[in-house]
Amino acid sequence: MKVLHHPDRADLQLTSVLYALSDPIRIRLVATLVKMGEGSCGNLELPIVKSTLSHHTRTLREAGIVRTRIQGTQRLQSIRHEDLEARFPGLLDTVLQAYESSTGEAAAYPLP
Repeated sequence: MKVLHHPDRADLQLTSVLYALSDPIRIRLVATLVKMGEGSCGNLELPIVKSTLSHHTRTLREAGIVRTRIQGTQRLQSIRHEDLEARFPGLLDTVLQAYESSTGEAAAYPLP
């Protein structure tokens, strides 16, 4: 089984997190995961092909925004709320609120 790299909390970099959140598909993916709690790629309704979704989830994982848990043949994604809040207090909440106001999407903010 392939071991997936997840950066430690202390290794999270603001520039990497902001870069990962700067893409419209990735910010939409993060907003969706915040609402779902945890989800597999098959449960995410995004207008992209599976290989592109894999690229975006890898970018989010390597930036430290999501955690990927392998269960059987599925890869389940969840937001690393505690780690992000500890390193960058209020950042994800602020970015997602700005995303919500710019798109008009109803979201489950503030983050727990």
